[in-house]
Amino acid sequence: MAPMRHAICHEPLVFMSDTRRFPLPVRPRTLLVLAAIAGLLVCMWQTARLAREQALQELRHDAENELRLSAASLVGHLSRHDYLPELLASREMVKRFLNDPDGQDSMPLNRLLDRFRATANVSDIYLLDHTGETLAASNWHRRDTFIGQNYGFRPYYREAMDGKNGSFYGLGTQSRDRGYYFSAPVWLDDTAPNARPDGVMVLKVLLDAVEAGWAEQDAELLVTDRNGVIFMASRPELRLTTMAPLTRAQRQTIAASRRYGDAPLPPAGLREDQRHDARTRLVSFASGSLEGRRYLSLTRPMEDFDWHIHILKPLTPVNQAQWLAALLAGGLYGLIALGAGIGWQRLRLRRERERFAERERRTLAQARDELERHVESRTRDLVATNRRLSAEIEERRRAEESLRATRDELVQAAKLAVLGQLAAGINHELNQPLAAIRAYTENARAFIARQRHEAADANLAQVLELTERMAEISAQLRQFSRKSGDNLTAVSVASCFAYALRLFQSRIHESGVRVEQHWPEQAVWVRADPVRLEQVLVNLIGNALQAMNDTAAPCLTLAIVAESTTVYLDVADNGPGIDEARLAQIFEPFYTTKSMGSGLGLGLSISRRIVEDLDGQLDACNLPGGGARFRVRLPRIADPNDPARLEDPAHA
Repeated sequence: MAPMRHAICHEPLVFMSDTRRFPLPVRPRTLLVLAAIAGLLVCMWQTARLAREQALQELRHDAENELRLSAASLVGHLSRHDYLPELLASREMVKRFLNDPDGQDSMPLNRLLDRFRATANVSDIYLLDHTGETLAASNWHRRDTFIGQNYGFRPYYREAMDGKNGSFYGLGTQSRDRGYYFSAPVWLDDTAPNARPDGVMVLKVLLDAVEAGWAEQDAELLVTDRNGVIFMASRPELRLTTMAPLTRAQRQTIAASRRYGDAPLPPAGLREDQRHDARTRLVSFASGSLEGRRYLSLTRPMEDFDWHIHILKPLTPVNQAQWLAALLAGGLYGLIALGAGIGWQRLRLRRERERFAERERRTLAQARDELERHVESRTRDLVATNRRLSAEIEERRRAEESLRATRDELVQAAKLAVLGQLAAGINHELNQPLAAIRAYTENARAFIARQRHEAADANLAQVLELTERMAEISAQLRQFSRKSGDNLTAVSVASCFAYALRLFQSRIHESGVRVEQHWPEQAVWVRADPVRLEQVLVNLIGNALQAMNDTAAPCLTLAIVAESTTVYLDVADNGPGIDEARLAQIFEPFYTTKSMGSGLGLGLSISRRIVEDLDGQLDACNLPGGGARFRVRLPRIADPNDPARLEDPAHA
């Protein structure tokens, strides 16, 4: 139906271009435009005002949270050191020195105060006598040391001499650094009714660390005293300025305590633009680096210190929210006005559309009938297609079931084939011990015939040992698919090589193989399983001997390279070597270069698996002069029979 409707709309509509049939008078049209503009301005103004109030509330909430956290951080930074002067005042060394300062050396006390200063991470610690003169200080070694200075004019001294713990903030007269001072009286005898302190212990804490943390916030933080002096601020240019001009009486009071030295204390240029309540204002700066910027100011009293902490949050988010809300309101108003205009235009065109309504209905009825015929035809096609798809799905399901059954049969056949190959691999691993057993048995029979019973008994013992080893090899081959690593002990590398060579003694003699052994002077021990390590060496030596079958002067080189924590076992030959293209495949299961029936290609794969279970590594490479070298790397351990190792717990 939709395509037919579009075709009708494409016909020429002469009435749409005739906009002069219902003309509006000029004056009402002008008034309508002016009213629309006035409504737009009022809507934007009201929306901006509401958005500003909401943004101010959110900004005030954020400022309140930041101000509370900053005040708590400042109180915590100062209060964590208020106990230290009283603690130092109670030390016997301080009292003993204060009792006779002229007859004692002050350096031990100076060093003690310096150690406490470094531990507490404060600026200075110093001791005053009853007159206010500094007797000992942590900064005795600096040019601006407090020793010899009189601080009797400081309020913290007078509070401590009254028997109370004192506190004070201001500029240092020597260092010119702003700090907060804690003081505590030092009593030599506090039992008398009219006893007075004999000295004062003072601690100074710098405020720079707190201000450095404030500088990272998106706000300006100020701390003022009772006179409105800004002695802490996140901006350096605001420090030691005032919120308002000081009176003469205020300047005289500040000068008497020397709280800020000779600082001029000029006004910061802060100007109040609007007050919301007792703690919240909108302010700006009339001069200075912050001139022209507006802030939301929030104040919080710090009653324990008689201070006020202020936070100045920039009004940039408020202005942005205000403009954004105004623009959105203007856009919405424009959409509504546009909708009203469109509605009015549609109302004008309604009569013209009624003239074509009947013809459109007839056309739509014809299109509906045609569409129903098409739908019926397509329905028949879809039903036929659905039946074909159902048949194909059923056929595919049967094919998948057949494929699944075939796959299960193939998996079972593959398992049986692998089981047969592993059985052949066991036969491959046991051929060499069986050959040795036969040789030892023939020798034993010969020795018995010659009445050499001791030699026959030795050969039979070797046969017994080889049968036990065949059982152990069979058990190890059954563990090819799972990690072992249990029951590892100290194993002598030379003994393992010796055992492996004994198995091939007759073969080496018959083939005329020259054996070179490179052992260290001292015994080398590794952490391994002796049976499995011997199995690896037997396999590597057997492969090396087989590789030299066609070599004119075969030479088997066995070497032990011992390092501090690692031992390398090398088995090298001077045969033809290994094809470089196949070097990366020789350790894969069932990979072999031997002729059919000579092996399954499991020896090197099993050997690498055994070495890895022993926390080692088995690698192979070709030698420059010809031949191949197989290297076993294992962790080294100390000699278990070394008395020094038994006595030293570090080697246990």
